[in-house]
Amino acid sequence: MKTILIVDDAAFMRVSIKNMLSKHGYEVIGEAENGKVAIQKYQELLPDIVTMDITMPEMDGLASLKKILAINPSANVIMVSAMGQESMVREAVLSGAKGFIVKPFKEDIIVSALSNIQ
Repeated sequence: MKTILIVDDAAFMRVSIKNMLSKHGYEVIGEAENGKVAIQKYQELLPDIVTMDITMPEMDGLASLKKILAINPSANVIMVSAMGQESMVREAVLSGAKGFIVKPFKEDIIVSALSNIQ
């Protein structure tokens, strides 16, 4: 069973993702409301996969992605954002994200994105 850290500044989105993934056999072992907390939780929990919102207070998802990859270059981070702009997608993937999901998304989209990660 893959372990997941969910990072999003919106509590309802964290709950929504957690419910979707739990139904599909993923174990959500942590949540974070911003990039700074995400880095701390990543080091503490060492999840298999991180779902990372891009637009958050204190530290955005792209900065947090880069710091997590500095800790563990093989970290599996999937970016999640309402901003499906091509430049954001490109920057996230070039920075090392393993995928990108645009909000709002259907359950099958996020489950498919996570199942593609080895």
